Amino acid sequence: MSSILWKSLVVSPAILGATLLVSTTAIAAPNTTTEVSPAAQPGVTEVAQQPEMLAQTTIDQVNRYSNEGNQNNSQSQVTSVSQFSDVQPTDWAFQALQSLVERYGCIAGYPNATYRGNRALTRYEFAAGLNACLDRVNELIATATADLVTKQDLATLQRLQEEFSAELATLRGRVDTLEARTAELEANQFSTTTKLVGEAIFAVSDAFGDNTGDANNTVFQNRVRLDLQTSFTGRDVLHTRLAAGNAQAFSLIDNDGDPINNTAEGTQTFQVGAGSGNNSVSIDRLTYQAPIGPAQVYLAASGGRHSHYAAVNNPYFFDQTDGGNGALSAFASESPIYRIGGGAGIALNLPLGRGQGILGNSSITAGYLASQANDPGISAGLTNGDYAALGQLNFSVGDRLALAATYVHGYSAGGALFDSGEASDVNTSLGARPFAVGTEQSNALLNAGSSNSYGVSAAFRPSDKLSVSGFVSYHDVTGFGADDDYESWSYGAGVALADFGKRGNVLGIFAGAQPYSFNRPGFGGNNDIPYHFEGFYKYRVSDNISVTPGVIWLTSPGQNSDNDDAIIGTLRTTFTF
Repeated sequence: MSSILWKSLVVSPAILGATLLVSTTAIAAPNTTTEVSPAAQPGVTEVAQQPEMLAQTTIDQVNRYSNEGNQNNSQSQVTSVSQFSDVQPTDWAFQALQSLVERYGCIAGYPNATYRGNRALTRYEFAAGLNACLDRVNELIATATADLVTKQDLATLQRLQEEFSAELATLRGRVDTLEARTAELEANQFSTTTKLVGEAIFAVSDAFGDNTGDANNTVFQNRVRLDLQTSFTGRDVLHTRLAAGNAQAFSLIDNDGDPINNTAEGTQTFQVGAGSGNNSVSIDRLTYQAPIGPAQVYLAASGGRHSHYAAVNNPYFFDQTDGGNGALSAFASESPIYRIGGGAGIALNLPLGRGQGILGNSSITAGYLASQANDPGISAGLTNGDYAALGQLNFSVGDRLALAATYVHGYSAGGALFDSGEASDVNTSLGARPFAVGTEQSNALLNAGSSNSYGVSAAFRPSDKLSVSGFVSYHDVTGFGADDDYESWSYGAGVALADFGKRGNVLGIFAGAQPYSFNRPGFGGNNDIPYHFEGFYKYRVSDNISVTPGVIWLTSPGQNSDNDDAIIGTLRTTFTF
């Protein structure tokens, strides 16, 4: 068969074009034993007799051919042999190629203007090119231009069609299968612009430590998020996220056996945004992001958070705003400064340079979120209600070091400082606390007041498998009532080891001080720093399932070292789809 194939290619320029992607020079090379015709190899059965054997032995070649055909697919097809960068007029195949490309219109080359005649030809590649020329000949006949096709070319094509019948049948079968699958996907998809991204968390947790341990039981909690991500231009995204859950934070108990008032120490990420705790469904995020020129614009209609648009510089600990693949606790996930305010508003990210000079890798972020933007009341709305305005300067050195300096100015009519825009009175009841981090002394706004917060964060990645990050935040609160002024501090640092034990696994260790405030009138003399220590190991079971065991250790709960330390153990399983 190999001699017939060679003669056919020499005689007919139409068959030469059927090679599609490679030159006939490589076909004739006798030392290319892995890709020449099986008939040329002793002891190898013809493909026409056993096509399934060839399909198994050439699957890698077919995959490689398919990948090559898809590379650079954005470029236009070659329409003139002069466009080939690797075929010269002095080459013996130049005239034959010219006839094929310009007279017959057969596909003859890669879209990146190369012919690649220095590599061997597989039978599947030849069959694909032959099929292209057969289609072209049928088109010429159907359009009454059959005189352009010579009898010699038709005879040669007929012989080759018989010889490569197995390959042609296989290729056409694969095309039919792909078309059927495509039709099925198109028939069953609910939108051409929207994809569904989901996350389900199952967590078994318990609290230990004398009084706190005695007052809590082992719990099995859940939280589910379904995020409809819609893109209208390919560069924008509309998030419509539904959430439901039954997770609640543990109660921390003092030495008198009483609950420590309104503390959010030990709150875990899956316990944030869990709705009312009875698995009722709510829309917890409705935001839109799109580029306008060099800037990235963020619009929030509901559930907006500063960490949606601002870089928090806490890799491996932060995951999609209290997601289930980062740290266990809300405190270790992100700096408390990003939890001041939230709701509806607008934000902007603007690069300051173009990759050169000291500002080449820097950008500025500005945002405004109002938690009562939907309320038309005289003391609410977009400007008169609770709000928080953020400004942040970002700077990076390559892909190893990221720095950010953050300022947030906020106003609240009363409630909590770190409430993420969920306005509520922290003194109503223990279960009504809307915030996720900090002690009551650092959170409680007994009357209306404003705050000015300053923070710095940094993330350093000395290697691909090691990340070090940290933050410091200071909050100056000016209350509108008597003795309402106070200051609050918080800081923390974490070390993450990526791919620890297995690709996709993460070992994380975090330590810091939950937001605290000293010497606040009316809150007693509890002036001990509430330290937070956390360790977790995320084990990646598959691309969509991870299991994370971990421990959270809290010292001086409620800023009182007389209170017993609290230890929270969790086994979290996260399903993403």
